[in-house]
Amino acid sequence: MNLALTVLNISAPVFILAAVGFAWVKLGFEYRVEFVTRICMTLAVPCLIFVALMKTQIDPEALAALTLASLVAYTLVAIVFLVIIKLFKLDIQTFLAPLVFGNTGNLGLPLAMFAFGEIGLGYAVVVFAVMAILSFTIGIWLVSGGGSLTKVIQEPLVAATLLGGLFLWHGWETPVFMTNALELIGQMAIPMMLITLGVAVARLETKAMNLAIVLSIAKAVVCAAAGWWAAVWFGLEPVAAAVLILQISTPVAVTSYMLAVKYGAEAQPVAGLVVASTVLSVVTLPLILAFVI
Repeated sequence: MNLALTVLNISAPVFILAAVGFAWVKLGFEYRVEFVTRICMTLAVPCLIFVALMKTQIDPEALAALTLASLVAYTLVAIVFLVIIKLFKLDIQTFLAPLVFGNTGNLGLPLAMFAFGEIGLGYAVVVFAVMAILSFTIGIWLVSGGGSLTKVIQEPLVAATLLGGLFLWHGWETPVFMTNALELIGQMAIPMMLITLGVAVARLETKAMNLAIVLSIAKAVVCAAAGWWAAVWFGLEPVAAAVLILQISTPVAVTSYMLAVKYGAEAQPVAGLVVASTVLSVVTLPLILAFVI
């Protein structure tokens, strides 16, 4: 009973905020996703990442191990789904990137913070940063046929990650007034991302959901297993292992749908994956939390 209540206390705020965004759109109110997404990804999230890394008390060696474990976990997930896509003769350009890269920002960061506090957020930021770099290189290459290292470096969240890592490595800190300002800006990120997630899901049009449901179940199982295996292989301490499994297991990100639209992949199947995996995560993420807590 206590475990169930703990999991509910951690996961409920995440889904309640997403439900607020969903209901907001269904009630007919205006919500400019492009503006909110831009202010999140260019200002709020980079500030959140930088401050989280700068203030974290995690040992640099532990962060290095988590980074390597994240890379291995994503590689395992990519290999498994490449085989599945080939077996079922699906389109690699459409399906592979969404099935590999999850919603580590909108869902993973708040869940890690609610479950494990500031140290959990610090670990989650590392996995999120690994995912973002892979997504902006390999992910875009898969969807569009061409990635760019320049684009990666220019992304504010990547720059914030590198700068935060530098401050963490050297033990530097910004002046108190600057830290407080950056922290305040970063605090906007999580509620805005969760509400935007609900808005985006409410606006998606989906067809042929059967395939999306099957692939979403497969994604939940494969990702959780890959995260667990990588955590064991690298001997991660319990909180780092839990955060890795949680982050790798997050559902398909709404940004996957946006990238599919932008680069000419089949958008409707990706939209179906977003909706199916997000709805499924209402069950799977609490189960994973119950397992790792």
